[in-house]
Amino acid sequence: MSVTTFAAAQLIRALPRVRISRAVGNLCEAPLPGAVSRLVERAYCAAYRVNLEEAAPEPGPYVSFDAFFTRRLRPGARPIDDAAIVSPSDGRLSCHGPIDPGARIFVKGQAYDVGELAGDGRDAARYRGGHFAVVYLAPSDYHRVHSPVDGEISLIRGIPGDLYPVNSIGERHIPRLFARNNRVNICIDTPDMGRVSVIMVGATIVGRISVSMIPQPAVPPGETRLESPYRVERGDEIGIFHLGSTVVMLLEPGVTLSREPGVVRYGQSLLKSP
Repeated sequence: MSVTTFAAAQLIRALPRVRISRAVGNLCEAPLPGAVSRLVERAYCAAYRVNLEEAAPEPGPYVSFDAFFTRRLRPGARPIDDAAIVSPSDGRLSCHGPIDPGARIFVKGQAYDVGELAGDGRDAARYRGGHFAVVYLAPSDYHRVHSPVDGEISLIRGIPGDLYPVNSIGERHIPRLFARNNRVNICIDTPDMGRVSVIMVGATIVGRISVSMIPQPAVPPGETRLESPYRVERGDEIGIFHLGSTVVMLLEPGVTLSREPGVVRYGQSLLKSP
């Protein structure tokens, strides 16, 4: 570890991460005058090379930075592949691989217990011998999350935690980073593949995650069981990152992902290279 990296890691540990995230979240959701909104939008698009031609038309300026950041896409901007499993989000497919016999996955040299990551130790048996994938969302990406499979959602877990940054320093130097951060596990039950977990992992300044099937600004801690199953098809919206982070997907045994790591768009197949 270089001196600079070590210093950055120590600074991250010392910062009041949750308070910073709440403050930034409040600022992002504050109403903006039209002229200020346009200025912020232009500056952000220039800095991160955001392609706004893909965005759904708005009747006027975005009312807040959060509204801009969580913008919808134009209909048809992301064709949905016919494959059984598609990417749940835009971003970079950073890795995928098997879940080992000990119900662990390995990401950037770190081991994660699947039960802890999913928010229920009983899931260790469910996913042992299965497959996982990690998609990282950059600031330039579209930040809504979509169902990777056809199925039904009856259970959502809000898993409280810290808000360490999910970047190269955090991934390498914060032990159990994904399992320590605040996250939401959307459990999708399918007729052919068992349960697919789509875990939305929070990060510094990503303190809020909302989901389509809970009419609240953020997912409450603990398990939320829906009275009626929420039916989804591949590509249906299921959640939103209010500022961006990472999606971890867990699959039961029987499905092996084969797409090469790299840039991916939601709706693209994860079962084959394009």
